[in-house]
Amino acid sequence: MRKYLNNKAALLVATLLLAGCVTVPDTVKGRSPVPQQDLLRVMNAPQLYVGQEARFGGKVVKVTNLNGRTRLEIATQPLDDTARPRLNAASVGRIWADINGFVDPVDVNNQMVTVVGTIRGSEKGEIGKASYNFVVVDVAGYQRWRLQQQVVMPMQPIDPWIWYGPGRHHAGFWGPGPWGNYYNSGPVQVQTILTE
Repeated sequence: MRKYLNNKAALLVATLLLAGCVTVPDTVKGRSPVPQQDLLRVMNAPQLYVGQEARFGGKVVKVTNLNGRTRLEIATQPLDDTARPRLNAASVGRIWADINGFVDPVDVNNQMVTVVGTIRGSEKGEIGKASYNFVVVDVAGYQRWRLQQQVVMPMQPIDPWIWYGPGRHHAGFWGPGPWGNYYNSGPVQVQTILTE
């Protein structure tokens, strides 16, 4: 039983170490250690944040190509520790993200993105026919995310009597065999995640 628990503890440690290796991509790391990510705070007093670095992300709902720059209208969502928008989270608000140069709308419209840059202030605009104050960010870097689906198998319980017990075989198993009653197939889940 002790060996079983030690193996389980080692698996937990390995999982935590791997989780600690996840980082923010260089494209949206920014210059400051902790860019501003609280859009509600910025929307309430944008003049206080002019010139500060910010990192926001979400779904691009509109792309406008202007002379020398491209403006993305982003319905922002909270970001996770790796700067990815949290899928299925409600929109926190909208921003205008201005990128120097031409970005083809085909590449970013309706895509999930994260931007990092300097807060320029706010500008009046419209969402549909409603007036709206957009926080404007001069983009220094951005990351377009790809939606990917992955299959997640349920945790498979392992019977501790496989390795220890009175009827242990020479192969190290007792009972009907290594693929017998020791595994619970349970329902398989499909998750959608964001990848680079």
